[in-house]
Order: sequence, then structure tokens, then C-alpha cells
Amino acid sequence: MCGRFVMLTHDEVADVIRSIEMDTPYNIEPDWPARRPSAFPGSTVPIIAQQDKLLLVDDLKWGFEVEWQKGLVFNTRIETALGPKPGMWKTPLKDGRCIVPTAGFFEPHATETVTSPRTGKQIKRQYLFDAPDDQPTYLAAVRNDAAFSVVTTEPNRFVAPIHKRMPIVLRQEEISIWLDGDYETLADRSNLDLIAKTEV
Repeated sequence: MCGRFVMLTHDEVADVIRSIEMDTPYNIEPDWPARRPSAFPGSTVPIIAQQDKLLLVDDLKWGFEVEWQKGLVFNTRIETALGPKPGMWKTPLKDGRCIVPTAGFFEPHATETVTSPRTGKQIKRQYLFDAPDDQPTYLAAVRNDAAFSVVTTEPNRFVAPIHKRMPIVLRQEEISIWLDGDYETLADRSNLDLIAKTEV
């Protein structure tokens, strides 16, 4: 379950859109910003939305507010959203598919622990997963007018040793499929390559 990722800036996401429209790769500058911020549920994040077939940057809160729980609903299981009872995901999946360009997402290891430098307590070791070749890690998401949720699926061979779920990570050439095409086929991420690093 994705609960943290590395944000790109609003201007970088605008540049990513230009790269997508020109069908050219976008390389993330490793030294800019010097320390990239992490997004957590409740963070406002620049995402790629689509309106009248045009891509645009929209700043939305990560997580849907619901009446039946205190916290935000920030992940969407693709199996539920595509199932016979999609519930709250029916309209966002039908009309609100969007993309979250990131510099990688974090997942906690199921059993490995490390000592927290802040509290001194044992915490689960975090792993950062990102795309090869300094490309953005594109996360499939759904949105409404104010918020978005990252769509998750079964883990592939890179994530499975660490965690039991993963975001639907898209290659740049799959973005148009998620937004306009046969998006159900993208639930299978078994052939997607990712790089895993332990958080320093």
C-alpha cells in the first residue's frame, strides 16, 4: 500500500506534460531540487489531469475524505474498482483517471526493521522504488474535484519480496492507455522493471 512518494514540482510536472505530448523521454535532474520533498496522505501534490483531451497540471490533495472513517482513503485497489461493487470508485475510475509523476515511491518491508534516527525505536525498513534511467515513476491514480487516490495492484517480482501491494506504475507510453484506452489491462505489472533501494 503506497503511503509515501517523492514529489516533483509543479513546473517539473508541466515539463513532463510537454515531454509526453512530444513523445520524448523526460529525465529527472538528480540534483534539482537538492532535497526533494516526500508526499504523504493529506499532502497537496501536482498531478496530470485530462480535460477535453488536453493534459494539464492540477494541484490536488492526496486522499479522499469519507464519512465512515477518520483518515483519508488514499489508495484504490484496482480489483475493487473493477469489480461488481466498485462503490465510491465507480465515478473516479470512469471519469477521473489521472497520473502522478514521481521520483519514486516507498514501501515498508514486511519484516526488516531499523532504528529510527528520530525516536530511537524500531521501525519497518523503507524501500524506495523508482524507474530505470532517471525517468519519472508514473503512478496511475483516480480523482474527483479536490483529491486523488493512487491505484494499487498485486506486486511484481521487484516489490513482492518487500510488500504485498504496489501502485500501478506506468511506462510513459502507457499513459494514454490509462487515460483513454483499455486501462484494465494495466493492472498486470509483472513485466515492469523497477529499481529498489533502501532508504538511507
